[in-house]
Amino acid sequence: MKRLILALLLAASPALANDPGEEIVAGLSQSSVSITADYAGAEILIYGAVKREAPPPKGGTVQVIVTVEGPEGPVSVRRKDRIWGIWQNNAAVEIDRAPSFYAVVTSGPLSRVLSETDDLRHRITIPRAIRSVGIASDADESPAFVNALQRIRTEEGKYSLREGGVQLTEQTLFRTDVGLPAALVEGDYTVRIFLTREGRVIDTIKRRIWVRKAGLERFMYQSAHDWPLLYGLASLLIAALAGWAASALFARFRP
Repeated sequence: MKRLILALLLAASPALANDPGEEIVAGLSQSSVSITADYAGAEILIYGAVKREAPPPKGGTVQVIVTVEGPEGPVSVRRKDRIWGIWQNNAAVEIDRAPSFYAVVTSGPLSRVLSETDDLRHRITIPRAIRSVGIASDADESPAFVNALQRIRTEEGKYSLREGGVQLTEQTLFRTDVGLPAALVEGDYTVRIFLTREGRVIDTIKRRIWVRKAGLERFMYQSAHDWPLLYGLASLLIAALAGWAASALFARFRP
C-alpha cells in the first residue's frame, strides 16, 4: 500500500510542478447589444490580466486566445451542379451544429499558441467549433461541404481568425477588440478566454454578451412570432391603406 501511494505521488508531482498557478481576470466593455433600426455593428473590448500567486516559471511564455461564439444550430449545405445545362441542387449534407458567428483572436501564431490536443479538447478553432459528426454518409466528399460553409461565412464576416490580435503586455495585461457585424442573430454570445503555455491550456474563463432586438424591431419581431395571423392581417391592411393613399395623392396631381 505504501509503495502504491508513493508511486501515485511521484506520478502526480510533475503535473503539480508544471502548474504555474496562473489565472485569468477579465472583463468586457459591454455585456449587451441592442439591435435597433440604425444598428450597423458593434465593437466589443475584451481586456484582463493574468493573476499569479508566484513568479512565472522559466521557459515558455504565456499566450492568450479569445473566442466569441454566437448561437449555434443545424445547417443544411447544398452543392449546385450543372445538369443538362441548368444549375441545380445535386447534393446536400446536414451539419449537426454550427455557430452563427465565430471569431478567434490570438496573441501569436495559432500553431505556436495552441496544440492540436487542447484544440480538440476545448473546440477552440473554427473547424473544431463546427460539429459535423456523421455527415460522411450524406454525400461524397462531405468535408468539402464543411469547408464551403467556413468559406462562405468567412466572406460574410461571420467567421474570422486574427492571429496576433491580442495585445499582451509583460506577460500580464491583455486586451483585444472583436467586431460584431450588422447582420447579427439574436441570442446569447459566449466569450471564452484561454491562457496557454507551450500550447497547453492552463486556465479558461467565460463571459456572456446578450444580443437582443430593441424598440420597433423588437415589437415587430415578437408580433410576427406570437400573433402571426394578426400580424399578417395588419400587414395586408397597412399595404392596402398605403396603396390607396398613394393612388389618391397621384389623382390630385393628375391633370
